Amino acid sequence: MSWSTPEPLRRYLSDLVAVAGEVLGAELCGAYAAGSVGLAAYQPGRSDVDVALICAGPLDHGLAEVLVTRLRHEALPCPARGLELVVYQQEVARSGTPEPGFEVELNTGARMDFRVSYEPAQRPSADGLFWYGLDRSILHQSGWALLGPPAADAFADLTPEDLRRLVLDALRWWWARPAPAEEVPVPGADDAVLGACRSWVRLRTGVWLPKVAAGRRLLDQAGPLVDADTTELVERSVAARDGGVPPSGAAARAFQRRVLADLTAAPA
Repeated sequence: MSWSTPEPLRRYLSDLVAVAGEVLGAELCGAYAAGSVGLAAYQPGRSDVDVALICAGPLDHGLAEVLVTRLRHEALPCPARGLELVVYQQEVARSGTPEPGFEVELNTGARMDFRVSYEPAQRPSADGLFWYGLDRSILHQSGWALLGPPAADAFADLTPEDLRRLVLDALRWWWARPAPAEEVPVPGADDAVLGACRSWVRLRTGVWLPKVAAGRRLLDQAGPLVDADTTELVERSVAARDGGVPPSGAAARAFQRRVLADLTAAPA
């Protein structure tokens, strides 16, 4: 982990790996911090904790249930907003597949709705099936190994074609989410704006960046996509992550539409 990772989070991740090892035994091949922790952008009080576990083969359902029971917030309190945990077979992690391919998915935390799925078929398609391939791509680039080989060896990246398709699917999914038509601040609109920036940066520059850094990079490099309104919107979204007023849903949607049009106008 990064030297800047807060000590409570370090202890939590260490305890999580220990519990996973007690439950899975020799089946546990690796544990990796993903998301904001992997990208060295964890923000106490705001960020989730994203963790990917790798198991040797298909996970027995009973064992998966025990793992969920032991790792849910009520049993192992998460110091962040919540834990987003996904378990993959080693073969899936190394395959570069764009499919979800998980054995278990667990969302749990003091400020997160509890949710568990024991196979991709239990995940509603309306909630997006693109997350997993994109998360594994980020893990390949920036995952922090808590146990096992380096993340770049444990997780294969997507092919350029699959990456582009999933990134565009994600943008369309975010754009289609309902938002108030009025020009009023909407909590979460800043994430939508900066998420669109990260998508643009990944397809145009080939690197995954934290959301704030991606917003800065887009302002520096996006050329015709950047005007006074875009600059104000991105800067406002960055400020919202430190307690500022978020942009409106309408402004976020308009920006997402522009980013999507830019990315689909010509091959990345």
